[in-house]
Amino acid sequence: MPAAMMWVVVMAITAIVCADDAPYTLGPDSQRHEDVPRGTVTMHVLDHSEVFPGTIRRYWVYVPAKYDGKTPAAVMVFQDGHAYVGEDGQFRTPIVLDNLIAAGDVPVTIGVFIDPGHVGDKLPGDKPGWRPRPSNRSVEYDTLSDQYAKFLIDEVLPLVGKDYKLTDNPQRRAICGISSGGICAFTVAWERPDVFTKVLSHVGSFTNIRGGHVYPALIRKTDSKPIRVFLQDGKNDLDNQHGNWPLANQQMAAALKFAGYDYQFVFGEGGHNGRHGGAILPDSLRWLWRDWRSTKP
Repeated sequence: MPAAMMWVVVMAITAIVCADDAPYTLGPDSQRHEDVPRGTVTMHVLDHSEVFPGTIRRYWVYVPAKYDGKTPAAVMVFQDGHAYVGEDGQFRTPIVLDNLIAAGDVPVTIGVFIDPGHVGDKLPGDKPGWRPRPSNRSVEYDTLSDQYAKFLIDEVLPLVGKDYKLTDNPQRRAICGISSGGICAFTVAWERPDVFTKVLSHVGSFTNIRGGHVYPALIRKTDSKPIRVFLQDGKNDLDNQHGNWPLANQQMAAALKFAGYDYQFVFGEGGHNGRHGGAILPDSLRWLWRDWRSTKP
């Protein structure tokens, strides 16, 4: 990838804090409560992949307190896992899941938080994050193919499934991501709606990094697929040579509406970060899982 393009991609995944993000604050569902049982989070390293050879990555597994090891748990996969799994970050997903599971708003869900692969045989640095490079992130996330879906279905979920009983019901499988991770989440469900039927995209990169700008046209011209989509973006999101993120997400929403999808689009004031998405994460998950009780484990 040319140096100029690489810089733009780096900027596209860097949290940009601006005054327009100020209204977005974390509510009570994103805070710890003494009466809510805590799930556990463990970190792991995946150092071998047939789909993405020569890469190594971290991943985390969240197991809710209500998981009993007998009933298959729902599954939700998060790309750029480090951005979602921390309890002091913009999303604080384990805390949110603890609260929503305790309230019965979402099913007992095992969360799988996966970072993109790093090229090499060692993890770069002691702490997870957007840097250092080299990273296989754009190849994995921005490419329009079934490759990343195959990686999840054939490699990651079976690995997690060795330790936990996961559902095979696609109506109880969801996938989420931010920026390029957002388009990646949509691509996985688009390619494999028989496995994942719920998508949550935060400031999704439906732009021409690797051809993602074609999705609105594809959605309009393809028979509707059985997937539910929640999109979040803001009017101060990125605008660069790859495209305009606010316009791209509005085009996605318009195409989903035209094609008759079950979708929700929340368009705010924010920039290219997780502040708005984190503030509405509890309600986003409630909407995504709103009929979970009518589906089988």
